[in-house]
Amino acid sequence: MKFASVILSMCAAALLVTGCAKNQMPAKKAVDQIEDSLKDVRADAERYAPEGLKSVDAGIARLKADYDAKNYDEVIAGQPQLEKAVDSLKEAVATGRKHASEAVKVAKTEWESLNTEVPKMVETIDKRVAELDKKKHFKGVKQEVIDTAKSQFDSMKSLWAEANDAYKSGKPVAAADKAKTAKSMGDEIYEKLEIKKT
Repeated sequence: MKFASVILSMCAAALLVTGCAKNQMPAKKAVDQIEDSLKDVRADAERYAPEGLKSVDAGIARLKADYDAKNYDEVIAGQPQLEKAVDSLKEAVATGRKHASEAVKVAKTEWESLNTEVPKMVETIDKRVAELDKKKHFKGVKQEVIDTAKSQFDSMKSLWAEANDAYKSGKPVAAADKAKTAKSMGDEIYEKLEIKKT
């Protein structure tokens, strides 16, 4: 009886090993397929869906850990859910690309207007500052207000230069954002220096 039990135990162990070995290749294939499906979208995912990419990477890491631990059945069982996660990530990336493309179109339209308005504001403010500097006393505008406006004007011109650099570098969204901020600063300076808008 003891001998028979030993034989049965050995057979069971052999079957287990055989079963594991049988599932090893499908498990390896499952891991490789998931990684391959992520290759083409990874770069865009880092830009448009970074949180989704982190989640998928964590899932792949768990799958690899199960494979290394020879838990091949768990790897195979986990593949479908991870494939769905990759598909969702691809959809998020496609949506992100679409939104980014739309944002670029809007920014380029805004830039066309801002690229005309802001330089005119700079020129007008520059003339007004020069005019005020020639006068020791000017009714309606206090010296401390003029000094503050001058400081803001320097910041405005610096920001406008950054906006131009961004646009030339192919970053219209960043350029438009900086230009809009520069224009807002210009509006404040207009008010401080009592410049009438034409």
